[in-house]
Amino acid sequence: MRQPMKTFVILSLLATTATVDSFAYAPNFITKIIQEESGIEPAIDADENPAASISRIKTRFPPEPNGYLHLGHAKAVSFNFAVARMFHGTCNMRMDDTNPSKEDDEYVASILEDVKWIQAGLFEGAAPWDGHVKKTSDYFDVIYECAEALIKSGDAYVDSLSADEMREYRGTLTEPGKDSPYRSRTVAESLDLFRKMKDGDCEEGEHVLRAKIDMASPNINMRDPALYRIKHESHQETGDKWCIYPMYDFSHPIADALEGVTHSLCTLEFEDHRPFYIWTVEKLLPTGLIDAEPRQIEFSRLNIQNTVLSKRKLIGLVEEGHVDGWDDPRMPTISGMRRRGVPPSALRLFCERMGISKADSNIAFSALEDCIRLEMDDSCERAFAVLQPLKLTIENWTGALEEFVAPRHPKKDEMGDRKIPFGKELFIERTDFFDLEGPEGKANSGKAPKGYKRLLPGGMVRLRYAYVVQCNEIIRDPATQEPLELKCTYFPDTRAGVTPDGMQRVKGIIHWVEASNGIKCKVNQYDRLFLAEEPGKSTGNHLDDLNPRSLEVLSGVMLEPSVADDAMRVIAEIEDASKDSKTLYASSLAYQFERSGYFALDKDSTGRDNLVFNRVSTLRDTWGADAKANEKEIRTRGQSAGVDQKTPTRGGSGSVVEDARRVAFQTATILEAGPHPEADSLLVCKVDCGDVAEDGSAAPRTVVAGLAGKVAIEDIVGKQVVAVTNLKPAKMRGIESTAMLLAASDDSGGAEKVELLMVPEGVPNGELLNLEGKEDSAPDTMMKSKGALKAFDRVKAALRVNGDGEATWVDDASAHRLVTTKGPVKTDSLKDTIIQ
Repeated sequence: MRQPMKTFVILSLLATTATVDSFAYAPNFITKIIQEESGIEPAIDADENPAASISRIKTRFPPEPNGYLHLGHAKAVSFNFAVARMFHGTCNMRMDDTNPSKEDDEYVASILEDVKWIQAGLFEGAAPWDGHVKKTSDYFDVIYECAEALIKSGDAYVDSLSADEMREYRGTLTEPGKDSPYRSRTVAESLDLFRKMKDGDCEEGEHVLRAKIDMASPNINMRDPALYRIKHESHQETGDKWCIYPMYDFSHPIADALEGVTHSLCTLEFEDHRPFYIWTVEKLLPTGLIDAEPRQIEFSRLNIQNTVLSKRKLIGLVEEGHVDGWDDPRMPTISGMRRRGVPPSALRLFCERMGISKADSNIAFSALEDCIRLEMDDSCERAFAVLQPLKLTIENWTGALEEFVAPRHPKKDEMGDRKIPFGKELFIERTDFFDLEGPEGKANSGKAPKGYKRLLPGGMVRLRYAYVVQCNEIIRDPATQEPLELKCTYFPDTRAGVTPDGMQRVKGIIHWVEASNGIKCKVNQYDRLFLAEEPGKSTGNHLDDLNPRSLEVLSGVMLEPSVADDAMRVIAEIEDASKDSKTLYASSLAYQFERSGYFALDKDSTGRDNLVFNRVSTLRDTWGADAKANEKEIRTRGQSAGVDQKTPTRGGSGSVVEDARRVAFQTATILEAGPHPEADSLLVCKVDCGDVAEDGSAAPRTVVAGLAGKVAIEDIVGKQVVAVTNLKPAKMRGIESTAMLLAASDDSGGAEKVELLMVPEGVPNGELLNLEGKEDSAPDTMMKSKGALKAFDRVKAALRVNGDGEATWVDDASAHRLVTTKGPVKTDSLKDTIIQ
């Protein structure tokens, strides 16, 4: 067992079910809740708390079988199973198969395979989950009975509104919904209609079953949510038995209760759904149809930079040919990670290090790579592989081949040794020779790079485990002058690290492969799939940020022969296992190719003459060093596509648009305002900014403003103000704000005084304001790139109210009033102060 590092405990992959991986053992708010509720002390060893062997703690992992699992799911898998082990409970594996139009047995198989792989080494038996694989469809009969029970108790009704009508009746974040005219249906009528829905007598969309809760609830999820919808589709498990299917929010708590799940651990997007989860359980417990009361607890999901986890975007990458399938080693899918060679222990360690909280974060991809390196450094054998071969001939070698014995791992004697042949003709890395007399030397003024200790013309270098050699002659390509072969001499008395008397110690040490026994193979060098940390943030299209260097294929790589021997053994084991319906992975054979990185055998390898290795990770983080170059490439690509992220142009004139003219200052009227349900300092407003819906009606925006306690609600409703309307929408404590209201602020007198900017009478909503003395405004469609947001910050910092109470923008030379067609924008009483 590896010793603890800093605050992170890492457990061996050889752990059994009696061992709890430290990911769960690190205290967090969920494990503390479970401990307080159950009275069970978390244990590392099963013998530590014998009573815990009868623990009732049960978690579950319930993916929808409509796609492949990705890195975001790895956290949920790890945490649910680890919590169960920590409290000596169990974890169920359940397929949430409530939507037959999107589900497939292919996805079921891949999900089960991925979960087993992530939990590799942490369970005994065939699978890590408790009992057989559960499916929500197993409970369709009971779920249907639950629905009828709610109808009979008056807690559900059949609604016949259309989808558009239901949306209209639902209300908004700032206004309550309205009762459906069908909400008053009698129990008998709803029950009759629901049974007709079940019997196939109704068309899709004709009716839905809804819970009867509260259409005025501030939580939209509690405004009579749908329980069942009609779908005339066959189900992969139940066939044509059903033509109505339960909604996830309804089936979820019922399935949890039926399985005896004690803690339903979900990601944060389900937080607003928890009240309905609780409502469902509380309503059904008295019926006797369920007899357990599971608890839902939410934690933040895993977000990773330089990739995308959206199912829609991942499907696009595959279907549009940007990657070679779901298991492309550049993909963030679990199957992609596995094929690349990422150890499952590294994924678990990564999840552990990220921890469990309710705070959203966007984790650097390098954090995952650090975990990969840590695990692979410990577990991987070492080998020589020359990625870009340059021939080296030892002219004074006269004997037969010689063998050197090298350890398979420098710190683990139990891994044994390997034999490396050595002879007259070798291959070394092209980068281990600096050609002072060739093109690269001329480009560097005939000097070696600073600190260069490897081979130079006339210089010496030590071949690892073997001899010191000296370069005497360079054979060049006549056309390019690039070196093709190095003629060298070796020093016999320098064998195996010896430095003879009278010889200065040679500092440079390089690896090599003997030519006649070396095995040629292909290496796929993978890197991040996207250049940008947040793909698409600058342009709105994540494909614009694809990394053109995410894959480099090296076809002439030379391997030491022991690697080929190991590969042939693994390939044979995989073939034998497949005959017994067992699954082994080519990527289980992984190495540290010395001085190059960590590499794993690819599944496309078929024999000694067709070996393929994938680079899992470099030996150290090289991405950070290239960050500036990556950013430059993003900017260059954007400009070549007609998008200058720093200085956009408008109107085809090619002229640079000043920062202030890029901002959309528009007149708007506040229609409604009320307190934010989750934040005392915020108001939620419905604002008419002049936007028009497809039917020609007004399309008000939701604006969240930090005005609570600073202005009276009755004073601002109906008031015409100035809004910035082309900023990227932002969530303010769970409510998306799609514009910003401008207000003057003055705290010079102690207490802050705030006034919204006032618009002259007669100005229509949506009018675009201009800066007096400047060309007409030419705003960006949306200011969402980093450059645009910085431009807006500069504009905002230069907005002030002058001595006459007029809103102005101040540049280096003068002040420019913010004006409408009816005159300037003003404050009520504040003067000589800031605008924010």
